[in-house]
Amino acid sequence: MPLNATSSAILAHINASAPDMKAISPIEFRAYSAQMVQPADPADRIVTTDADADGVPVRIYRREEAGDAEPVLVFYHGGGYIACGIESHDRLCHRLARLAECAIVSVDYRLAPEHAFPAAVDDALAALRWVQANGTRYGLDTSRIAVGGDSAGGTLATVTAARARDEGGPAIVHQLMFYPGADMVEDTPSRREFAKGYFLDDDFSELCISAYVTNPADRAHPWASPIRAKDLTRLPPATIITAECDPLRDEGRNYAETLRAAGVATDYTDYAGVFHGFVSMFGLVTEADQAVAQAAAALKKAFGTT
Repeated sequence: MPLNATSSAILAHINASAPDMKAISPIEFRAYSAQMVQPADPADRIVTTDADADGVPVRIYRREEAGDAEPVLVFYHGGGYIACGIESHDRLCHRLARLAECAIVSVDYRLAPEHAFPAAVDDALAALRWVQANGTRYGLDTSRIAVGGDSAGGTLATVTAARARDEGGPAIVHQLMFYPGADMVEDTPSRREFAKGYFLDDDFSELCISAYVTNPADRAHPWASPIRAKDLTRLPPATIITAECDPLRDEGRNYAETLRAAGVATDYTDYAGVFHGFVSMFGLVTEADQAVAQAAAALKKAFGTT
C-alpha cells in the first residue's frame, strides 16, 4: 500500500525543508538533524543519570518509582553513523523505559567521519561491557541485559550481540531492531522502489556509508553487514520491526529470515504505510505507538516481567 495520509503529510514537510544530500557534508547534516530533536514527555516520569562508560558517554533511564534492580536495554541510536546521539533519542528512550518497565542505557558512540568504522562497533561493545561490570551501582540487573536500536543502531545492536557471543560475553537475553541495515553491498527491491523521496534516500545512504566505511571492501564485513556473518547461530532471540515504505525494509526482512534459518527465534513485523524513522513519531503516527508497544511487550517477555 502507499504511505498513509499522516505519513504522507509528515514526509512532504520533511522533504520541503531537507538539504540537498549531494551537496551537504556529514557534519552539516549532523547540525541539520539536531534541529529536529523533540523533548521527552514528562508524563513518562523517568529519572536520568549521565555516566562515563569507560570513555563512552551514556545516559541511564529509570522509572521514578523503580525500586529493586531492573533489567536493562542497552540502546544504540540511529543516524547513519554520522548524526544523532543521546538527545535525539531521549524521547524514545523515556517512552520505552516506561512501557517496558525496564532501565535503559543509551550509548553515545563515536560518529563518522571523525571516527570511521569500526569505532562505533567498538564503542557499542565497550558500553555493553561497562553495563555488565558497573550496572549494579545504578540499579541495573546485569543478569537480564538486552540490546537494541533503530536503523544504524539496530545494526550495532545485533553486531554487538554477535561479538558478545564470540568474545566472552556478557550474556544477552534479547535483541531489538527497528529497521536495521543488514547489508551494505547487495541491492534490494525496496532500495530501488524507495530510492528517492522517502527520507532515507540513496544519496543520503551513500553519504553515510562513505563517511563511515572508508575502505569499500569493509562494506561486506559482518560488523557492517551482519547478514554476511559466517555464523548467526546461538544469538539471542530477536524482534525486528520494519517500515513498508523504507529502502531498508527488505534488509530487515531478509535478516529475520536468515536468523530463523540459523535457529534464532525471531519475531518480524512490517508496518504498512509508514517510512523509515517512523517509530520516533509516536503520539503522531498510530503505527509508531503500536510499534513501541510491541517492542516494550517483547522486552517484558524477554526479561520475564510480563
